Amino acid sequence: MESTDALTIDSLLDHVQAAPARLGRTRLISVDGPAGSGKSSLAGRIAARAEARGLHTLVLHMDDLYDGWNGAVRGFGLLRDHVLKRLADGREGRYRRYDWNLGAYAELHVVPVTLDLLIVEGVTSADRDADAWQSLRVWIETTNEIRLDRGIARDGEALRDHWLDWMRWERDHFAAENTRGRADVIVDGSPTQPHDPETELVATSVRLVPHDSAAS
Repeated sequence: MESTDALTIDSLLDHVQAAPARLGRTRLISVDGPAGSGKSSLAGRIAARAEARGLHTLVLHMDDLYDGWNGAVRGFGLLRDHVLKRLADGREGRYRRYDWNLGAYAELHVVPVTLDLLIVEGVTSADRDADAWQSLRVWIETTNEIRLDRGIARDGEALRDHWLDWMRWERDHFAAENTRGRADVIVDGSPTQPHDPETELVATSVRLVPHDSAAS
């Protein structure tokens, strides 16, 4: 599908549950896309539908792993080495949440091996090094103007230069990783089409292919 259509979140969860888990007993959904595009909100909506289906679900935010504005690459390394690899080996994942106010890593969080669904949202969440474990890659996008307006509204005018630097960095990172091109679903982050925001998303592209069970 290459047109703009409303797509039910439950249909995506059906697709994820139909294939063998790739991350120990857990299925992994990555929600990536530029800052301010709506990743956190989308991940929360997916999690709500998953929990309504009785799935033991956790949302992990990449913002909690970055060590500041220049820490996205390190953040993904922490996700890969201390959460994803450990879950794949049948061990609980572990990470310390980065406290942006203190500028340091803070309390320890545990990601249990008993999860049915782990949703990781944030820039770098769908990097290539996570491919082997992912059951679904979702990309969400909107215009640069909307994204920047959202960011300044959330973080304040004083951080505008940080936002502009981040937007330049992530553009190059996404190009190197081909993140958008590898996505299974591309979502409109500021849709005008009528839809139920609790149960549907507006997709501009859906490329759901059969999972390779041998890789699970």
